[in-house]
Formats: sequence, structure tokens, C-alpha cells
Amino acid sequence: MMLPAALLLLGVLTAVVGPRLLARADWPDREPVVALWVWQCVIATVLLCCALSMTFSAAAASRVVGTPVFATAPSGVVEAYALGTSGPPAATTAVVLACGGLWSAAMLVREVVRARARRRARRDELLVRAPLLPGEDPGSQRLVVLEGERPDVWWLSGSPSRLVVTTAALRRLRGRRLDAVLAHERGHARARHDWLLHCSAALADGFPRVSVFAAFRGEMHRLVELAADDTASRRFGRLTTALALVELNEHRGVFGPCPASQGQVRARVHRLLAPPDRLTAGRRLRLTAVASLVPVLPVLVAFVPGLRALG
Repeated sequence: MMLPAALLLLGVLTAVVGPRLLARADWPDREPVVALWVWQCVIATVLLCCALSMTFSAAAASRVVGTPVFATAPSGVVEAYALGTSGPPAATTAVVLACGGLWSAAMLVREVVRARARRRARRDELLVRAPLLPGEDPGSQRLVVLEGERPDVWWLSGSPSRLVVTTAALRRLRGRRLDAVLAHERGHARARHDWLLHCSAALADGFPRVSVFAAFRGEMHRLVELAADDTASRRFGRLTTALALVELNEHRGVFGPCPASQGQVRARVHRLLAPPDRLTAGRRLRLTAVASLVPVLPVLVAFVPGLRALG
């Protein structure tokens, strides 16, 4: 029972320390793509710790579970993991963690189903407001222009995907500013940011009292926008992208006195106008490598008894 407890402790430690280190660091806003990867590695480590703890708890509680797991292991390794020797605590831990895993999967399925329903409703609305022209291929990717009084641009994912622009946005945005906004939306589509948002929303909604999942969702919403801003600014310049954001959002009142939840656009504009220095390529590589090694830690912890038996 010591190994499952150690894995759970490692998961809790990662869930507590990881977000705090990222919150204190000054580089996530400078390198949002790297920060997105680091966050994914932190969450993967927490989930992997829970999955491994569940597996070893079940194996310790019952040989029916442990025998298939260690079917090809030497006898000394099997004895090191003490299969079937723990009592009700191990079985209870395994059941609780298994229920948590099933609940997480159910929340993810629910989030995907809801997203598809929303996308289907918006697609049906598009067909009513912007019907296909005679002879037009419905499967071709196209830019859809909608009559609207509010300037807005969004990417409608799915098959086929659509990039939607309102006529008010076309009146406000001209030339390179419009191109910058379109590049921003295409950056979301190419990086598949929608899946990051779905996964983070599923975990945060499924476990609302787990702070690491709430922080994960909040940071995903913020960082994907910064990453898409960088994609647009690399092609059309920071000033052009910032002006496009201002013209697209000034009617929402986000540049005056507003709640903190609505101040994200203002912070993005300030970041584009006064860009922080990027990290060197070497430091970006080191951060990515270190983050990639974090999910390996629970695997190493799980192998400790077996390695000691073999050594």
C-alpha cells in the first residue's frame, strides 16, 4: 500500500506546486506556446499518478487484477509488489480512483457532445443566413460573410470548417488589420486549441473543487489567445494586430473601467504594444525538455520496487 500512497502524494504535490511555480514565473506570457505545453505536462502527471495508484491499489487488493498486470514479470518482481496482500483500504482507493477516472471520461464526452451541439446549431444558423450558392461545393473551406451590426470574427470548427466575418467587422477592419484577425483565428484552428479548451473544461466542470483543474481551464483560455496573437503578429506586425484587436473590441467597453474578467483583451493589447523579450532558443528548449520529463516521474516511482528486486 506504500506505492499507491507515494503516487498519490506525488500527484498532490504536482497539483499544488506546479500551478504556483507557473504563476510566479515571468516567462509564460513571453512564451505562451511553451507555457501551454508545461501546463499539459503538469495535468498529465497528476492524471498519470492517479491512474498508476489505482492500478497498484487494485493489484494489491486482489490477485485477480494483479496477475494479468504482472503476467510477464519475474517472480521476484511480483513478490516485491505484494499482490493481493492488502485489505479494504487498497480496494477502497482503487474503487474511488476508478470512479474518478470514469467521471472524467464522462465529463469529457459531455463537453464534446455539447460543443458539437453548439457547432451544429451555429452551422444551421449559417445555412439560413448565408445559404450555399447554386453550384457551390458544401465541403470546400470558405470565408462566410454575415450581415451583422456587431463586429465579430470567429472560426467554426468541424467538417467543413468555416471562417465567419460579420459585415460590421469588414467595415471596421481594412487591409492588413483584417488579415491579422483572420490569421489569429486560423492560428487557433491549426493548433487545435478547441481540444485544449474542451479537456480543461471537462476537468474543471467534473471536479470544481480541485484548484489545479480550475487554474488549468483559466490559463488555457488566456494562453491560447496569446499564442494566436503571436501567430498573427509574426505575419502582420504587433502594431497592426493590436490595432485590429482594439477596433474589433472597443464597442464591448473592455478598454474602460470593467471587471477583471473582461480585461483580458486590454492586457493582450498592452502586451502587443510593449512586447516582453522572448526567451532564447536554448532556454525554450530546456523548459520544454524539463516539462516533458515531469510525467516520467510517476513511472519511475512505480518501477522502484521492481528495480530493487532485480538489483
